[in-house]
Amino acid sequence: MPKKRKTVFVCQECGYDTPKWLGKCPGCGSWNTMVEESVTPDSSGSGGLRLGLSDAQRPRPIADVQVEDQPRFLTGSGELDRVLGGGVIPGSMVLIVGDPGVGKSSLTLRVCAEVARSGRKVLYVTGEESTRQIRMRADRLHALADELFVVSETNLETIEAHIRSTEPALLVIDSIQTIFKPEIQSAPGSVSQVRECAVELLRMAKSNGIAAFVIGHVTKEGNLAGPRVLEHIVDTVLYFEGERNAEYRVLRAVKNRFGSTNELGLFEMRDMGLVDVPDASRLFLSDRESDSGTVIIPTVEGTRPLLVELQALVAPTPYVPPRRTADSVDIKRIQLLLAVLEKRVHLQIGACDVYVKVAGGIRIDEPAADLGICVAMASSFANRLIRPKMIVFGEVGLSGEVRAVSQADLRVNEARRLGFRHVVLPMKNYRQIADSVKGIHLYGAEQVGDALRLAMPKG
Repeated sequence: MPKKRKTVFVCQECGYDTPKWLGKCPGCGSWNTMVEESVTPDSSGSGGLRLGLSDAQRPRPIADVQVEDQPRFLTGSGELDRVLGGGVIPGSMVLIVGDPGVGKSSLTLRVCAEVARSGRKVLYVTGEESTRQIRMRADRLHALADELFVVSETNLETIEAHIRSTEPALLVIDSIQTIFKPEIQSAPGSVSQVRECAVELLRMAKSNGIAAFVIGHVTKEGNLAGPRVLEHIVDTVLYFEGERNAEYRVLRAVKNRFGSTNELGLFEMRDMGLVDVPDASRLFLSDRESDSGTVIIPTVEGTRPLLVELQALVAPTPYVPPRRTADSVDIKRIQLLLAVLEKRVHLQIGACDVYVKVAGGIRIDEPAADLGICVAMASSFANRLIRPKMIVFGEVGLSGEVRAVSQADLRVNEARRLGFRHVVLPMKNYRQIADSVKGIHLYGAEQVGDALRLAMPKG
C-alpha cells in the first residue's frame, strides 16, 4: 500500500511543529512563521534493537578507545586557520554565517584557490550565482587554480553525483538555504529542507573524509536563518561581525569541536577581497593625542592580545530619563558601572547622557574592560585627560573594588611592544607581575577611586 501522507505546520525559525496552524510559535514566540509541510511517516518497522553488531560497534571502556591526531591542512589564511584551531580537519563540516556583503563568498573562494594550489581538489557548489559570476569574482580576487572546480546546482542528488565524480578534499556549499532534496515536498530554505540537506552533506563529508564549508544566511536580527538544529549538526560555526560598509571584519567561532571558541580572526576589506590583519592592535589605535573620555583597553581574544580605543561622552541633559547608548559594549554593563561611580565614587553622573563606543567596531565582552570604561566615563564627565601612553584594565565589583583578571602579563607586554609607558591594573595582578615586567610603569589599584586618581593625576 502507498504511504499515507500527512501535513504538519513547522516554524521556520526554530523548527517547532504542530498539526494545526498557529499565529504564534509556542517554541520561540515568533509570529507568522508556521508553514505547512508534507511529512511521510517511516513504515520500515526498524524500531527494534539492532542485532549482529561488530566488535568496533559495541560499547567499550573509554580507556580502550584509540586516539589519533587528526591531520589538518592549511587554508592559506592565517586568521581563518587561527579561528579553526590550526587548520581544516578532513571530514569536518564548517558553517560560515554573516550579513549579505560581509565577505563570506569572497573569503571561501580565496581559500578554495589556496587549497587547490597546494595540490588538493576543491569543489565549489553555488546555488545563488552562475559559474560565470564565480569566474568574474575569481578574476578580481586572483583566485584561479587548476584543481578548483565550480558548478551551479541546487539539487542535492546531483550535487552528490558531482562529489562522487570529483572526489574533492574541500567542498563549499553556497548556500545551504538554496539546496533542496527532491523527496521533501517543502520549498528550499524551509526547516525540513535545510535539516535534511545538512545531515546528508555531513554524512558524505564524514564517510569520504571531505572537509565541507557551508555558507548560511542570517535574519534581520543577525541570527542564523533556518532551524537552530543546523548549528548542532555541523562541527564548527563561524560568525562574521562588522557592517558591510565597514573597513574591518571580525570572524568568531561560536562552536568548534576541534579547537577553542575564544579565538578571533581579523580581516580588512580591500579591492582584492578580505585580507588578513595579523597586527590588529596598531590599526585600532589612533595616531592623534587622546582627548578626555578616551582610554586604551587591552583585551584578550583566545591567545591574541588586542589593544582597542574606547571612547565615552558624558554630557548634562535636561531630558528625563537621560540617554544611555552603547556601541560594541553591553548596555547593561554600562548601567551597572554608572551606578558604581554614582554610589562608590560620588560622581553626580546620573543626570547626564552617556554614550560609549569602541573604535573600529570590535565588540568587547570580557569583564577586564570594566575599569577602562569607568575611567573613560569619569574622564569625560570631569573633562580631564588621562596620562599619555597609558592602558587601563580590571574587573569592577558592585562595592567598587577592582578585581584581578587573567593573562595580565600578556596584556602588559603587548602594550609595551606598542610603546605604552603606563598601566593601571588591579592590585592583585600588580603583585603577581611587578617583578617580572620591565620597561613600563605599573600602578596597582584596589578601588575604583584609586584607579581614577592614578589615571588622571592632578596637575
